[in-house]
Amino acid sequence: MFKVEYSKQAVRFLRRSGATHRILPKIEKLREEPVVHDSKYIKGFKEKLFRIRIGDFRVLYEVDYGSKIIGIVKIEKRSRVY
Repeated sequence: MFKVEYSKQAVRFLRRSGATHRILPKIEKLREEPVVHDSKYIKGFKEKLFRIRIGDFRVLYEVDYGSKIIGIVKIEKRSRVY
């Protein structure tokens, strides 16, 4: 089981967002399977990032298999995330 760590931006977004009830269950599923079938690899960043879609929202995250940590880098609406 992986541990989930949130960036400051992700925590701030979750606090002001009304869609927390939709976003958090999807993130919790990542703890069991970090790269789910609907996740995609994001090119153009220094880190190896993946993204999952949750309606109009996108969650960008990285996986550290050695430490068993999933780092939630950014949560934002689709129009502003990339």
